[in-house]
Amino acid sequence: MRAVVDTNIVARSALKPHGTVGPIVDRLRQGAYTLIYSSAALAEIAEVLRRPRITRRLLTADETIASIEQLIVEKGELVVPTRRIAACRDPKDDKFLEAAVAGKADVIVSGDEDLVVLSPFEGITIVSPAAFLTMLERTGPS
Repeated sequence: MRAVVDTNIVARSALKPHGTVGPIVDRLRQGAYTLIYSSAALAEIAEVLRRPRITRRLLTADETIASIEQLIVEKGELVVPTRRIAACRDPKDDKFLEAAVAGKADVIVSGDEDLVVLSPFEGITIVSPAAFLTMLERTGPS
């Protein structure tokens, strides 16, 4: 399965690896899906993880941030969007749609209502983290 995972989900998994979204990163480590990302998405993830309100809550902020970035680069697939998309109420979220279309993603994983309301977008389902984990359980490894 090919998936775009929004920044909020990655940040939540870093803060609470044993929380409800933590398994999404664990499943990436296990190769259960292919993470599709763009350089804009990776830059946003890095920026968000380095915000003081996030780093204060991480036990080993530098190691956690570096390990998440490394995981994305090693297990993910970098795509270069070929067209601009302006479909989301929050223009900052369009980068996830662009990556999903360019990377032929099956799904976008988000808890952001600005993205969720667009489902399906050009044939790509936009689902909650819980729904994504259920999908992974049903389909098995990618």
